[in-house]
Amino acid sequence: MKKIWPILGVIPTLVLVLSASAQENPLQLGGELYLDNRFRLESGEWSWNENRLDLQLDKKFGGKARFHSQVWLRSFGFPFLNQAEQLFNTDQTSPYNLQIREAYVEFYDLFIQNLDVRIGRQRIAWGTADKLNPTDNINAYDLEDIWDFGRHHGSDGIRARYYFSDFYLEGDYIPFFRPATLPRGDWAEGLAGPVTVPPGFYIVEMTDSLAAPALKIGESATYALKFGGFAKGFDFSAGYVYGREGLPVGYLSKISFANLEGGLAVRNYMDFPRLHIVGLDLAGAIRSVGVWAEAAAFIPTEAWKLTIDLSAFGVPDRDSILVEKKPWFKIAAGFDYTFKGGHYLNFQYLHGFMHERGQGNLNDYFVMNYEKRFFNERLKVQPATLAFVVSDWKDIAENYALVYMPFLTYMPNDNAEIFLGVRLISGKGDDVFAQYKDKDEFVFGMRYRF
Repeated sequence: MKKIWPILGVIPTLVLVLSASAQENPLQLGGELYLDNRFRLESGEWSWNENRLDLQLDKKFGGKARFHSQVWLRSFGFPFLNQAEQLFNTDQTSPYNLQIREAYVEFYDLFIQNLDVRIGRQRIAWGTADKLNPTDNINAYDLEDIWDFGRHHGSDGIRARYYFSDFYLEGDYIPFFRPATLPRGDWAEGLAGPVTVPPGFYIVEMTDSLAAPALKIGESATYALKFGGFAKGFDFSAGYVYGREGLPVGYLSKISFANLEGGLAVRNYMDFPRLHIVGLDLAGAIRSVGVWAEAAAFIPTEAWKLTIDLSAFGVPDRDSILVEKKPWFKIAAGFDYTFKGGHYLNFQYLHGFMHERGQGNLNDYFVMNYEKRFFNERLKVQPATLAFVVSDWKDIAENYALVYMPFLTYMPNDNAEIFLGVRLISGKGDDVFAQYKDKDEFVFGMRYRF
């Protein structure tokens, strides 16, 4: 017992020292409460329910290191109940999930001066365009909410950046491959596109098999190198990524009869092929107009071929080339400007959406947002937020999509936003947004930052 008392006597001293240190460099807590609810205008069916608590922690250590984490706690989605025994499980009556979006430590001047190294789960964002970034290919897309453009997962890895003069050199290593998350509910149908079969046949059953990269060094890793800086009034960068396609690509489809009335059973086999990506971007201002542009070349390591197995019908296999071993280019460019009187305009052009691949398969997207603030900027009106898509310039009337999204946002204080709006979708053809033409929604929710 006598040996314990000296130890207990030290504890108050340690508490005082740690408290003093914490006061000099406290742990900072921030984040937001985000509520988002949507229902379909045509049927009145609820399509989205998200109650998200976004918690972010930051701690600096004497200018030598920084800790950062971001965690989402969510009551998310709707309960799908069909048995009484499910009522005993709160995980099913009130669905929820927890996501560690980021958790890393960044060391400053590690080993040598001007070398910063970040280790852990992190969001490595590349590109200068507004949310739609062709050069942003290190982290996998998070398409859970198809309308949350630019959302990516964090990746476990290392980022090293060396600064010199007005420039920097960055190297990134992500050891484990992580695929994109597909949209929830029936939104994923648009990315898959329409499925066609010969007249007199119809699909009864469709299944798939997914081949992920082997968990081996060199097989699952992503490597990236970037040079950037500031010159002539513009931020710029040039980068290279050696990674994998985040959305699965089919390489084999086996088709057989499911019944004697023309019903077919289809099983698709998919993987995530390798590719090289080279990108350039810049952002700055021309007088008082903000401008940005970026471009990326996607270079597959081999042609992406789909084999259709028709052996069940006594017919030889058929091969089709989905993507040739040739580069395809995605481009984004835009500007924004604030006019006198609080009028704000943002316009952006995009060639090639995130899921589009191969020469001749990229569509053109024109996105615009106009907003005006009233009552000391407490009320934000967005009467002209829209996107126009052209998938075939030779026949626009049959190959287009139009998404009109007027929104109204009220800010009772500097931390809170209450919003409501609609998404009205029309179109024809095979473009992803044309597939959503029967999914008009009413949206309302709240955001409170702290």
